[in-house]
Amino acid sequence: MYLADIFTLSVNLSASCGLSVPCGFDSKGLPIGLQLIGDTLQETTILNAAFAYEQA
Repeated sequence: MYLADIFTLSVNLSASCGLSVPCGFDSKGLPIGLQLIGDTLQETTILNAAFAYEQA
């Protein structure tokens, strides 16, 4: 959990928006996440991209 916080800290400090989407599993069965990061106040763009990925 600590490393997950470190990977999202830079997004929070830069006032950007970010979203993590599950995207599968590795060879050991562990989950893999896709992190989408966008410009400030572009939450709609990130949410639309995440939705498009989940629909594909």
